[in-house]
Order: sequence, then structure tokens, then C-alpha cells
Amino acid sequence: MFLLSFFLKKLIREGTLHIIDAAGKKHSFVGTSTPEVTIRFHDSLLPIKLFLKPDLKAGEAYMDGSLTIEDGASLYDFLYIITKNMEWRPDNAMHLTGGDPYSRFKSWIAQINPASRSQKNVAHHYDLSGELYDLFLDPDRQYSCAYYRSEDDTLEQAQENKRNIIAAKLLLEKHHNVLDIGCGWGGLALHLNKISGADVTGVTLSKEQYEIACNRAQKDGVTDKVHFKFQDYRDVTQKFDRVVSIGMFEHVGRAQYQTYFDKVYDSLKDDGVALIHTIGRADGPGSTDPWTIKYIFPGGYSPSLSEIAPIIEKSGLYITDMEVWRVHYAETLREWRKRTHKNRDAIIKLYDERFFRMWDFYLSSAECAFRNLGHVVFQFQLAKKQDSVPLTRDYLLK
Repeated sequence: MFLLSFFLKKLIREGTLHIIDAAGKKHSFVGTSTPEVTIRFHDSLLPIKLFLKPDLKAGEAYMDGSLTIEDGASLYDFLYIITKNMEWRPDNAMHLTGGDPYSRFKSWIAQINPASRSQKNVAHHYDLSGELYDLFLDPDRQYSCAYYRSEDDTLEQAQENKRNIIAAKLLLEKHHNVLDIGCGWGGLALHLNKISGADVTGVTLSKEQYEIACNRAQKDGVTDKVHFKFQDYRDVTQKFDRVVSIGMFEHVGRAQYQTYFDKVYDSLKDDGVALIHTIGRADGPGSTDPWTIKYIFPGGYSPSLSEIAPIIEKSGLYITDMEVWRVHYAETLREWRKRTHKNRDAIIKLYDERFFRMWDFYLSSAECAFRNLGHVVFQFQLAKKQDSVPLTRDYLLK
């Protein structure tokens, strides 16, 4: 415990963390009296593993049961204390902006996503059983940040808010045709058609999502207006009045950023408008933690504004509007986490106990990242011409 204790004594300034080691000895790291969490190690080698590779081994230890949470606290409570003490602020030496050079290099290599690797990466996460997603998402399966206009909004209402904001920023009209890059299970495409009458084409590399989206369009009787393709966005050749992409850019990879925005440019008609919605970093460039790459989103990376803006400039697109959503995703993840725990038995039956702990760690750590570690959501409205959208935001208030 010596090396890990040395680190935790430096780290913990807010809250109190108690660790019961594998021999039953209690170690306390006290900053403030609250919040207070106790964890237990069931492996004598775990302290050194955590000291050497905390961003991988903490999640694995929780998954395999060698790290457990004691006294009625939750995994989220533990991760909140850790991330709160690593939060992004100028005077916090414990906030590791950018990560170490080796991790950044490995992260960059993992983000090289030719079409074949992109499909494999997508399948790793999005081709999980549809039953799983039904257990924690809203009925429309909106798997991206919701927008909470009020603290009383349900997840369903907040996702409706999100869809309507996106539609407003796209300035949709009935005669428009729309490209939805990374269309998920088709919910946004169907919504955009429903409220505007526009034709929508969605592309995805998830076979599970593609099949469900096609079935939904057929069930709604709109297959003449809403089309889905099992296709890489790089293979799109048609021109569109509008392009929308929600929660997909995080999977593009830095090496493909220019390709992505060049494709958005090429896919837009001269007076077209695009809306790109992506998780981002307020604290500058970094690297995806190895646990997330290994178990949740291989090839995934959340970019900083400084990494996106220069690429948009080179593509020839105007940023006609930009909005930063901050705690909205933390609230979305909190609701997903609550529903995951409510349906714990069903998820374990669907997979197993280890999978449930993995999913719990994923949602809990992601929520903490949005509360404490500088993660936000960027929405970019883009156009080829300055006057393709109104000169004020008044149209968004209608």
C-alpha cells in the first residue's frame, strides 16, 4: 500500500476515502469530512496495480470483484471523490490535462479508423443486444446528451427538447433532403421527417441499429421519405440540403477529422446547413483512458475545441453558430445509471454480473467526467455561405 497511499495522501483534499486492504487493515485518506466512502481490496497485489495503471486497473478491479464498495455507498460515490479531487481548475496539479505522451500516442494509433476498423469498433458497442438499450434509454433510444430545460424534466422530455433544438438549428422545410451521419436506431431521422416532412437518409455501420431503424420506418409507414443505409459516411456521394450528425464524431478519430469535415462540405448543397453534435473537452487535447478504449469505445476520442476548429476552417465551412452544453450530459447519464440499476437483474440475466459491473463503471465514470473533468458537448452549426442561416438567433425562440 505504500506507493498508493503516498499518491492518495497527495490527491484527497475533498472528502474522505477509507480503504480496507486484503489483510483487513484500514487506511484513511482525509480531506474534508464529507463525502465519505469506504472501499475494500480483495487482492494483495491490487494497490501496486492501481498505482501503476489506475485508469485501467480500477475499472477491471471493480469488474472482477477485487475492488468492492462498502457501507452502502455506490461506485459513483467512490468515483466522484476521486474525480472531484482531479477536477479541472488552474490551481489543481492533479488534473492531468493531455495525459502522458505514451498514452496520447497509443490513443492516436487506436483512432486510425479505416472503414473496416470503424465497422468493427461500432459493432463492439452498438451491436449489443437491443434489449440492453431498452432497459436504460428512453423509448426512442436517444443515445446522446439530452437537454434539460427544467430540473423537473424527465429523460423523455429532455430528449424531446434535444431533438427539437436540433431541428430548429437545421431550419428544416418540407422540400429539404437530409443526411443523418451515424443515425443510430433512427429516432432522430423519423422525428425530423415527422415535424417537417423532409426526406431523410440515415447511414450507420451498426447492423443492429440499421435493422431496427428500417423496421421503425416501415412500421411508421414512411419508407418513401425516410431511408436507412448500412454504409460508411465516407461512401456517401449524394448532395443534401441539410447534414446532421449526433454523437458520431467521437468515433471518427483524429486522423480522419479532415476527411470527415471535407465530406460534410462535399455533401452539402451550396446553400446547405449542417449541425454537428459531439462530446468534447473544455480542458484541451487529451487521450481516451485505456479502460474505455478496451471495454467500451475502441477507437473513440472526445476532442477539444482547439482540435476541431482548425479542421473546420480548412474544410471551407463557416461556423455560423456554436453552443456548449455543460451539465446536461451528466444529468442524462445519471438517469441512464438509475435505470440501469433499476433493471440490474434483467441485465445480469441478459449477460452476467461482470457485464453489469462494467456497464455501471462506464456510466458512473462518464457522469463524473462531465461533472468534474472538463467534459462538455459542442454543437456546431455549419454552412458554406454566411447568409444560409438568419443573422440572429431569434428563429430558435419560435
